[in-house]
Amino acid sequence: ARAALKAGAGLVTVAVPDSERSLIARSLPEAMTLPLPSKDGAVALKAVSTISAFQAEKKYDVCLVGPGLSLLGEAPEFVLALLEKINIPAVVDADALNALARGGGLGFLKGGPLRIFTPHAGEAARFLRNAKVRDRQATLKKLHALLGGTCLLKGPGTLITDGRRLMCNTTGGPELAKGGSGDVLAGLITGLWAQAGRRRGFTQATAFESAALGVYLHGLCGDLAAKKLTSRCVLAGELTDFLPAALRKIK
Repeated sequence: ARAALKAGAGLVTVAVPDSERSLIARSLPEAMTLPLPSKDGAVALKAVSTISAFQAEKKYDVCLVGPGLSLLGEAPEFVLALLEKINIPAVVDADALNALARGGGLGFLKGGPLRIFTPHAGEAARFLRNAKVRDRQATLKKLHALLGGTCLLKGPGTLITDGRRLMCNTTGGPELAKGGSGDVLAGLITGLWAQAGRRRGFTQATAFESAALGVYLHGLCGDLAAKKLTSRCVLAGELTDFLPAALRKIK
């Protein structure tokens, strides 16, 4: 959520289990919060109706689902139901990817609103029956055939494709190999796509361009952070502190 705001999104709402709302409000007061029904410590399936009603009233442009979600309780069913029901573009990351990999029947993903999928090698392998990722381009091609939309394969030289174009990122290094770094990337992409979509429409072009720009900026933040802090000492939460300098550098 912080990354989406730092990327320039005008308004961000964090939808979380009701038990977590106060934690989010304290740690990120610039974001709005939406409390969701929870069950056994995780988001409940009926939270889909809560989000749908909220979206019908507020009309947000794009959603990000996955970071911090877990696979406890009804969370996997929640992911499948949300992506089938909510009719806005989505960035699908982290445990939302893991939920999809367990669920089967992914044909619905190729219809409806556009989506950006952001797996790392381990998450990609779960979609491909735990096959080891040896040829990264071939793996990404298989993922795109399965999921559609715009797909990433994170890692050294992150790959991005929309089925027609393929890009390989040149920024970033081992400082990004810490838990939470991918969540920051997903937030950056979501914030960038929210703006590009408002300007030029939520199209395959703006999805691909926002994903590519987000990956590049994320890696550049890592490069700048490592230069100041060393690659060992960079924390995921520190990456967005370097976003202003990264933006100035590419401008």
